[in-house]
Amino acid sequence: MTDTTRWWWIRHAPVDSRGLIYGQEDLDCDCSNEPLFTGLASRLPGDAVWVTSNLKRTHQTAEAVHGHLRVPPPEALVEPRFAEQHFGDWQGLSHEALRERRSPEWHRFWHAPAHERPPRGESFDDLVARTEAAIEELSDRFPGRDIVSVAHGGTIRAALAIALGGTRTAATEAALSFAIANCSLTRIDRIAGAAGSHAPEVAVAWRIGLVNFPPDGILGL
Repeated sequence: MTDTTRWWWIRHAPVDSRGLIYGQEDLDCDCSNEPLFTGLASRLPGDAVWVTSNLKRTHQTAEAVHGHLRVPPPEALVEPRFAEQHFGDWQGLSHEALRERRSPEWHRFWHAPAHERPPRGESFDDLVARTEAAIEELSDRFPGRDIVSVAHGGTIRAALAIALGGTRTAATEAALSFAIANCSLTRIDRIAGAAGSHAPEVAVAWRIGLVNFPPDGILGL
């Protein structure tokens, strides 16, 4: 017997960061583009469990989508482990300032390789570990359900890393190469008992259905 828990990941609406690295800074987002939320609402399942991080930009985005659903969902669960990666002393720097500070070690995909912790911050591997723990707990709590999680670009990349193989270096580095746009939709299925009696030691399998799908359904370059 298998239980497929369908995770629908939405990155929060755009933030005016003034070009600075903001990580876990608790900034507002811009929810004025109503067609984005109409498009998202039309693609989401009914009767879903909703989850946000503890940062208000995810709450604001969830509320904007809720306004376009046919049936308002229950109040969203707040999961702090789905917060964005904490960039420590790099938060508040411009991307150019960080590039100059780290040259020639500037990472090809993101601010740093997956294993590197910024001073007084956390690595992407750390983010993957806490995201995985939360996904497992919520999947066990709501087996076979649709879960809509309004989170962050880093959190969604972490979920993709888990689906690609977990905290192994190759998987986390590969996940950093994904583009995750604001208000985009990513769908990942967690299939418990997928191997059945043929391989009972394999308890969970993952299937990636959508990555960075635009809310209006128009795929750009």
